[in-house]
Amino acid sequence: MRRLLLLAPLLLFTVGCGVLQSSEGEATDAAREVARTAGERLYSQRPRTAEEVGLSASGIAGVEVLRVTGTSTHDGEGVRVVVRTSGSAYRGWMNAEQIVVRRCFLIRVSPKSQWREEPDDVDCPDGPPLTFAPPPAPPALPYEELRSKLPRVPEGGRVDEAEVRRALAALDMDPAIRTEVKADAGLVGVLLAVKGNGFDAQDCLLARVAPGATDVWAPPRIQRMPGEGGCTVANALHPLPPPH
Repeated sequence: MRRLLLLAPLLLFTVGCGVLQSSEGEATDAAREVARTAGERLYSQRPRTAEEVGLSASGIAGVEVLRVTGTSTHDGEGVRVVVRTSGSAYRGWMNAEQIVVRRCFLIRVSPKSQWREEPDDVDCPDGPPLTFAPPPAPPALPYEELRSKLPRVPEGGRVDEAEVRRALAALDMDPAIRTEVKADAGLVGVLLAVKGNGFDAQDCLLARVAPGATDVWAPPRIQRMPGEGGCTVANALHPLPPPH
Protein backbone atom coordinates (compact mmCIF):
# COMPACT_ATOMS: atom_id res chain seq x y z
CA MET A 1 0.00 0.00 0.00
CA ARG A 2 2.81 2.41 0.92
CA ARG A 3 4.47 1.67 -2.44
CA LEU A 4 1.24 2.53 -4.26
CA LEU A 5 0.94 5.79 -2.37
CA LEU A 6 4.50 6.68 -3.29
CA LEU A 7 3.84 5.88 -6.95
CA ALA A 8 0.61 7.90 -7.12
CA PRO A 9 2.25 11.35 -7.50
CA LEU A 10 4.55 9.95 -10.18
CA LEU A 11 1.61 8.49 -12.05
CA LEU A 12 -0.25 11.78 -11.88
CA PHE A 13 2.80 13.65 -13.15
CA THR A 14 3.22 11.20 -16.02
CA VAL A 15 -0.43 11.37 -17.00
CA GLY A 16 -0.34 15.15 -16.74
CA CYS A 17 2.67 15.35 -19.05
CA GLY A 18 0.96 13.03 -21.49
CA VAL A 19 -2.12 15.25 -21.58
CA LEU A 20 0.02 18.34 -22.11
CA GLN A 21 1.87 16.71 -24.99
CA SER A 22 -1.37 15.48 -26.52
CA SER A 23 -2.93 18.94 -26.22
CA GLU A 24 0.06 20.59 -27.87
CA GLY A 25 -0.12 18.04 -30.68
CA GLU A 26 -3.82 18.76 -31.18
CA ALA A 27 -3.14 22.49 -31.25
CA THR A 28 -0.35 21.97 -33.81
CA ASP A 29 -2.70 19.87 -35.95
CA ALA A 30 -5.22 22.71 -35.81
CA ALA A 31 -2.56 25.19 -36.95
CA ARG A 32 -1.57 22.81 -39.76
CA GLU A 33 -5.20 22.61 -40.88
CA VAL A 34 -5.28 26.40 -41.25
CA ALA A 35 -2.17 26.17 -43.46
CA ARG A 36 -3.69 23.31 -45.45
CA THR A 37 -6.84 25.36 -46.06
CA ALA A 38 -4.65 28.26 -47.19
CA GLY A 39 -2.99 25.90 -49.66
CA GLU A 40 -6.42 25.01 -51.03
CA ARG A 41 -7.22 28.68 -51.49
CA LEU A 42 -3.95 29.25 -53.34
CA TYR A 43 -4.28 26.12 -55.49
CA SER A 44 -4.89 27.01 -59.15
CA GLN A 45 -3.53 26.25 -62.59
CA ARG A 46 -3.59 29.96 -63.43
CA PRO A 47 -0.11 31.47 -63.88
CA ARG A 48 0.68 34.01 -61.15
CA THR A 49 3.74 35.90 -60.02
CA ALA A 50 5.25 35.37 -56.58
CA GLU A 51 3.94 38.82 -55.61
CA GLU A 52 0.41 37.83 -56.60
CA VAL A 53 0.61 34.59 -54.61
CA GLY A 54 1.97 36.41 -51.57
CA LEU A 55 -0.78 39.01 -51.77
CA SER A 56 -3.44 36.31 -51.99
CA ALA A 57 -1.96 34.37 -49.06
CA SER A 58 -1.74 37.49 -46.88
CA GLY A 59 -5.46 38.06 -47.35
CA ILE A 60 -6.44 34.66 -45.89
CA ALA A 61 -7.80 34.84 -42.36
CA GLY A 62 -5.45 33.44 -39.72
CA VAL A 63 -2.40 33.43 -42.03
CA GLU A 64 0.78 35.48 -41.75
CA VAL A 65 3.17 35.35 -44.70
CA LEU A 66 6.79 35.30 -43.57
CA ARG A 67 8.65 34.35 -46.75
CA VAL A 68 7.96 34.02 -50.48
CA THR A 69 10.47 32.47 -52.87
CA GLY A 70 10.38 31.83 -56.59
CA THR A 71 9.46 33.99 -59.56
CA SER A 72 6.12 32.67 -60.70
CA THR A 73 3.96 29.59 -60.31
CA HIS A 74 4.91 28.24 -63.74
CA ASP A 75 8.68 28.87 -63.56
CA GLY A 76 10.95 26.15 -62.20
CA GLU A 77 9.62 24.75 -58.94
CA GLY A 78 6.93 27.40 -58.73
CA VAL A 79 6.35 29.64 -55.70
CA ARG A 80 7.09 28.62 -52.10
CA VAL A 81 5.29 30.42 -49.29
CA VAL A 82 6.19 30.13 -45.61
CA VAL A 83 3.16 30.96 -43.50
CA ARG A 84 2.62 31.20 -39.76
CA THR A 85 -0.68 30.05 -38.29
CA SER A 86 -2.02 29.33 -34.83
CA GLY A 87 -4.03 26.51 -33.32
CA SER A 88 -5.56 25.77 -29.95
CA ALA A 89 -6.69 22.79 -27.87
CA TYR A 90 -7.92 22.17 -24.33
CA ARG A 91 -5.24 21.10 -21.88
CA GLY A 92 -7.21 18.12 -20.72
CA TRP A 93 -10.55 16.42 -20.50
CA MET A 94 -11.40 18.09 -17.19
CA ASN A 95 -9.47 21.29 -17.83
CA ALA A 96 -11.23 24.23 -19.52
CA GLU A 97 -7.91 26.05 -20.05
CA GLN A 98 -6.66 26.17 -23.63
CA ILE A 99 -3.16 25.88 -25.02
CA VAL A 100 -2.38 28.01 -28.07
CA VAL A 101 0.57 27.39 -30.39
CA ARG A 102 1.97 29.28 -33.37
CA ARG A 103 3.63 27.22 -36.07
CA CYS A 104 5.15 27.78 -39.50
CA PHE A 105 4.51 25.73 -42.63
CA LEU A 106 5.70 25.65 -46.22
CA ILE A 107 3.06 25.80 -48.96
CA ARG A 108 3.99 24.92 -52.55
CA VAL A 109 2.11 26.70 -55.34
CA SER A 110 2.72 25.37 -58.83
CA PRO A 111 1.01 23.24 -61.50
CA LYS A 112 2.67 20.22 -59.84
CA SER A 113 1.01 20.91 -56.48
CA GLN A 114 -1.64 18.49 -55.30
CA TRP A 115 -5.11 19.37 -54.04
CA ARG A 116 -5.11 19.48 -50.21
CA GLU A 117 -1.36 18.88 -50.20
CA GLU A 118 0.07 18.46 -46.70
CA PRO A 119 2.15 21.55 -45.82
CA ASP A 120 5.64 20.90 -44.47
CA ASP A 121 6.57 21.93 -40.92
CA VAL A 122 9.40 24.49 -41.04
CA ASP A 123 11.19 26.80 -38.64
CA CYS A 124 9.71 30.28 -38.50
CA PRO A 125 11.92 32.89 -40.19
CA ASP A 126 12.93 35.93 -38.20
CA GLY A 127 11.21 39.21 -38.82
CA PRO A 128 7.66 40.55 -39.08
CA PRO A 129 5.06 39.30 -41.58
CA LEU A 130 5.48 40.51 -45.14
CA THR A 131 3.17 43.12 -46.63
CA PHE A 132 2.16 43.35 -50.28
CA ALA A 133 0.94 46.33 -52.24
CA PRO A 134 -2.29 45.66 -54.14
CA PRO A 135 -1.88 45.59 -57.92
CA PRO A 136 -2.76 48.82 -59.72
CA ALA A 137 -6.35 48.98 -60.88
CA PRO A 138 -6.74 48.69 -64.67
CA PRO A 139 -7.59 51.94 -66.43
CA ALA A 140 -11.26 52.68 -66.90
CA LEU A 141 -12.50 52.26 -70.46
CA PRO A 142 -13.78 55.60 -71.85
CA TYR A 143 -17.35 54.66 -72.76
CA GLU A 144 -18.85 58.16 -72.82
CA GLU A 145 -15.82 59.71 -74.50
CA LEU A 146 -15.76 57.03 -77.18
CA ARG A 147 -19.48 57.43 -77.79
CA SER A 148 -19.17 61.19 -78.19
CA LYS A 149 -16.05 61.20 -80.39
CA LEU A 150 -16.93 58.56 -82.97
CA PRO A 151 -18.31 59.95 -86.21
CA ARG A 152 -21.99 59.74 -87.13
CA VAL A 153 -22.45 58.81 -90.76
CA PRO A 154 -25.81 59.55 -92.43
CA GLU A 155 -27.85 56.87 -94.19
CA GLY A 156 -26.36 56.21 -97.60
CA GLY A 157 -23.04 57.77 -96.58
CA ARG A 158 -19.60 56.19 -96.51
CA VAL A 159 -17.73 55.35 -93.30
CA ASP A 160 -14.16 56.66 -93.33
CA GLU A 161 -11.80 54.36 -91.38
CA ALA A 162 -9.17 57.11 -91.12
CA GLU A 163 -11.73 59.40 -89.46
CA VAL A 164 -12.51 56.70 -86.92
CA ARG A 165 -8.82 56.29 -86.15
CA ARG A 166 -8.41 60.04 -85.69
CA ALA A 167 -11.32 60.05 -83.25
CA LEU A 168 -9.66 57.32 -81.20
CA ALA A 169 -6.33 59.17 -81.19
CA ALA A 170 -8.10 62.24 -79.83
CA LEU A 171 -9.16 60.29 -76.74
CA ASP A 172 -5.56 60.24 -75.45
CA MET A 173 -6.13 56.89 -73.73
CA ASP A 174 -3.96 55.09 -71.19
CA PRO A 175 -1.27 53.01 -73.01
CA ALA A 176 -2.57 49.94 -71.17
CA ILE A 177 -5.76 50.09 -73.25
CA ARG A 178 -5.36 48.04 -76.40
CA THR A 179 -7.09 49.38 -79.53
CA GLU A 180 -8.09 47.55 -82.70
CA VAL A 181 -9.84 49.02 -85.73
CA LYS A 182 -11.07 47.03 -88.72
CA ALA A 183 -13.16 47.88 -91.77
CA ASP A 184 -15.42 45.35 -93.47
CA ALA A 185 -18.24 45.67 -95.99
CA GLY A 186 -18.73 49.38 -95.45
CA LEU A 187 -18.56 49.11 -91.63
CA VAL A 188 -15.79 49.99 -89.19
CA GLY A 189 -15.43 48.03 -85.96
CA VAL A 190 -13.55 49.18 -82.87
CA LEU A 191 -12.24 47.23 -79.88
CA LEU A 192 -10.92 48.79 -76.67
CA ALA A 193 -9.64 46.26 -74.13
CA VAL A 194 -7.39 45.93 -71.10
CA LYS A 195 -5.32 42.83 -70.52
CA GLY A 196 -7.12 40.07 -68.64
CA ASN A 197 -5.67 37.32 -66.45
CA GLY A 198 -6.76 34.53 -68.77
CA PHE A 199 -9.34 33.16 -66.33
CA ASP A 200 -11.81 35.91 -65.38
CA ALA A 201 -14.00 38.03 -67.63
CA GLN A 202 -12.00 40.60 -69.57
CA ASP A 203 -12.92 44.29 -69.63
CA CYS A 204 -13.60 45.62 -73.12
CA LEU A 205 -15.71 48.03 -75.13
CA LEU A 206 -16.94 47.51 -78.67
CA ALA A 207 -18.09 50.05 -81.22
CA ARG A 208 -19.45 49.84 -84.73
CA VAL A 209 -19.71 52.77 -87.10
CA ALA A 210 -22.15 52.18 -89.93
CA PRO A 211 -24.18 54.43 -92.24
CA GLY A 212 -27.09 55.62 -90.13
CA ALA A 213 -25.91 54.11 -86.82
CA THR A 214 -22.94 54.42 -84.45
CA ASP A 215 -23.13 52.00 -81.51
CA VAL A 216 -20.92 51.56 -78.43
CA TRP A 217 -21.42 48.70 -75.94
CA ALA A 218 -19.80 46.28 -73.56
CA PRO A 219 -20.47 42.61 -74.32
CA PRO A 220 -22.24 40.48 -71.68
CA ARG A 221 -19.95 38.95 -69.06
CA ILE A 222 -20.29 35.42 -70.43
CA GLN A 223 -19.05 36.61 -73.83
CA ARG A 224 -16.07 38.32 -72.17
CA MET A 225 -14.83 35.07 -70.64
CA PRO A 226 -11.64 33.61 -72.19
CA GLY A 227 -12.32 31.78 -75.41
CA GLU A 228 -15.84 33.18 -75.89
CA GLY A 229 -14.85 35.73 -78.54
CA GLY A 230 -16.67 38.68 -77.01
CA CYS A 231 -13.65 40.96 -76.75
CA THR A 232 -12.69 40.90 -80.43
CA VAL A 233 -13.02 43.40 -83.24
CA ALA A 234 -14.89 40.70 -85.18
CA ASN A 235 -17.60 40.86 -82.50
CA ALA A 236 -17.76 44.61 -83.03
CA LEU A 237 -18.35 44.19 -86.75
CA HIS A 238 -20.71 41.24 -86.49
CA PRO A 239 -22.08 41.00 -82.93
CA LEU A 240 -22.60 37.61 -81.36
CA PRO A 241 -26.20 36.69 -80.50
CA PRO A 242 -27.16 37.50 -76.91
CA PRO A 243 -26.62 34.67 -74.40
CA HIS A 244 -29.62 32.66 -73.33
